[in-house]
Amino acid sequence: MNIHTQLYYELLRIRLIELEISRQYKKQKMRCPIHLSVGQEAIAVGICNNLLKKDKVVTAHRSHAHYLAKGGDLKAMLSELHGKKTGCAKGKGGSMHLMDLNVGVEAAVPIVGSTIPIGVGISWGLKLNNKKNICVIFFGDGATEEGVFLESLDFAVLHNLPVLFVCEDNNYSVYSQKKKRQSSKRNILKIAEGAGMKSKKINGNNVFEIQKETKKIINQLKNKSGPYFLSLETYRHLEHCGPDNDDYLNYREKNYIKYWVNKCPIKIAEKFLLKKNLITNIAIKEFKRKIISEINIAFDFANNSKFPKKSELKKDIYAQ
Repeated sequence: MNIHTQLYYELLRIRLIELEISRQYKKQKMRCPIHLSVGQEAIAVGICNNLLKKDKVVTAHRSHAHYLAKGGDLKAMLSELHGKKTGCAKGKGGSMHLMDLNVGVEAAVPIVGSTIPIGVGISWGLKLNNKKNICVIFFGDGATEEGVFLESLDFAVLHNLPVLFVCEDNNYSVYSQKKKRQSSKRNILKIAEGAGMKSKKINGNNVFEIQKETKKIINQLKNKSGPYFLSLETYRHLEHCGPDNDDYLNYREKNYIKYWVNKCPIKIAEKFLLKKNLITNIAIKEFKRKIISEINIAFDFANNSKFPKKSELKKDIYAQ
């Protein structure tokens, strides 16, 4: 499988997983809040494709795509959403606290902006221990409004840390668009550059462009070039928190929705692959069949797994 087809497969896999979670959620067997990544998958796939297993990732409440793209186990993730002991956090974390140290997913924390200093701390530890790995911090545009964001940028530059800051800019903090939260004169790239950091804006819905651009940046980071900031504009198709579409609330204009739906990362990738004769419609159908089979097996595993015992409640808890 060539790199373009591989990236498309990962995109499609995450999309179909998230859509099935959306469908299954109404059964009320997943009793934790969920923040789905439908529409934003390209960022996770494009960047994580360039990471090694030993590279570290921290993320926030919208964590499924990052967990899966980094190599997290689907059965363990779905079990976690069901609160089962076979979950990646042993059923105690739910959707917003996914982790898998075996593949470098160090933490997912729902408090806005909280994983930014955590990721900086991890990258500092990598440097102190002379590791050649890096840490990638995924966060939304709302997190850049937190004071700890600026403090973390400054600290990372001061100590020349191997950390990649990735802002997934979907323009909304729940129902509030950026123009209601930030000055029109605010420029996030200039803020990063003002702290002494290199920065770049990349199309957040083109997985091929993301993979190509971040490959160079990640290689530079591993050669001790210092921290880097990325801003990637994207769009979430579903509601901020939950399994449904909430566009009936009219907080996003119809023209805005239409514009971004046409820029769906799956559509962009499929169009490119078909045009370049790198894939066929028959192959796409086979990909879907294979992925759906994997999803069904994983859901069966989660549903048939046991809940943790009360005696295990305080075990494996690292911070309270």
